[in-house]
Amino acid sequence: MLVGSEVDGGDCRTPGDPSLHAGFALGGDDGCIAEARHHAVAFLEQARGGHHLEVSARAMDLTQLVVSELVTNARKYAPGPVLMELRVVDASVEVVVWDSDPTVPAARAADPGRIGQHGLEIVKAVAEDLTVRQEGVGKRITARIALSDAPGGDGAARGPK
Repeated sequence: MLVGSEVDGGDCRTPGDPSLHAGFALGGDDGCIAEARHHAVAFLEQARGGHHLEVSARAMDLTQLVVSELVTNARKYAPGPVLMELRVVDASVEVVVWDSDPTVPAARAADPGRIGQHGLEIVKAVAEDLTVRQEGVGKRITARIALSDAPGGDGAARGPK
């Protein structure tokens, strides 16, 4: 369900304000992870086609991966709905996921024998930046992904700051 919409990029914007954004309330049911990925694809296709922004295939894939991991974690560890916001800021897409659990997640030490629970590690590895902010209720996790490939065409992620 779309709960936000495109923001007009008129003169009232301040530097860093998103020129394009959308928000979604996800019910937390079995289909919400796939629904979130579909929203991400549609959002980036709109950015590419409707707003003529460069969106690489890599950015499309990484955004879907980050959305999938963050929404999966929210669904697994927090009761209730999940809110997702997608926004284009400068030359990046920000994926923002809110859930009702105030516990700040931490990436675990590498363990090749561990099955599962690698989601945050994956997000940290592919995102330019990752922040977690506790809210009055729950937490908000924001991951930033470059819309175009790195200079030189190697497509390497810059890593978290």
